[in-house]
Amino acid sequence: MNEVAIAGYVPGAIGRVAELHARYYSKAWDFGLYFEAKVATELSQFLRRFDPGRDGFWTASQNGRVEGSIAIDSAHADTDGAHLRWFILSDALRGVGIGNRLMQEAVGFCREREYSRVFLWTFQGLDPARHLYEKFGFRLAQEIEAEQWGKRVLEQRYVLDLA
Repeated sequence: MNEVAIAGYVPGAIGRVAELHARYYSKAWDFGLYFEAKVATELSQFLRRFDPGRDGFWTASQNGRVEGSIAIDSAHADTDGAHLRWFILSDALRGVGIGNRLMQEAVGFCREREYSRVFLWTFQGLDPARHLYEKFGFRLAQEIEAEQWGKRVLEQRYVLDLA
């Protein structure tokens, strides 16, 4: 396997991260245009207000192409905790330890910033990701049926207490 570089923002990252989400969730979960637009819009808004002292954004690239990402959004870190978002890997990088490396970056960043809590929203059925979250100490804190992503799913909120 060619070397995988972990870095911050690189040109084209917004479009590529949105594409990775759209392709995976369309194929695996039949998510459509609503979901892709939501990812692209919210990621763009996040990166426009990005503060490197409080927020984190990492890409995993292979051969100069973004193949994965993860972010820490600190917008509500003081009240709700830091929000882990946009964690995705292409098929090329799944199962080879890159997800673990991205999680290490994100959780390590939160520890360095002394955030008391990290949380994420996902949904039931994403078992490999759930396994990784639990490996890093996240625990299931809430489940609700909702349509946050344009489809009815059992949404799950995972929490990692750092304090």
